[in-house]
Amino acid sequence: MTEQTTAQSAKSGRRTALVLFGTGVFWIVMTFLGSKFGWSNRTRALFDLFALAGFGWALFSTFALWRARQTGRR
Repeated sequence: MTEQTTAQSAKSGRRTALVLFGTGVFWIVMTFLGSKFGWSNRTRALFDLFALAGFGWALFSTFALWRARQTGRR
């Protein structure tokens, strides 16, 4: 792997980690606020779907990053 490819890979990994962290914190905070303010289940489900989308994107990004590193080793 070249130095530029390694730097891009590291940047992508950091972005994925930040999205995972941010999504987890967002989900926990929205769950807490939903129970505190008595939001409807429909509203809580909307925030759950947002969190699911964030976690799905992070999973896809992690898999793509792993595949790129596997291809670079050959």
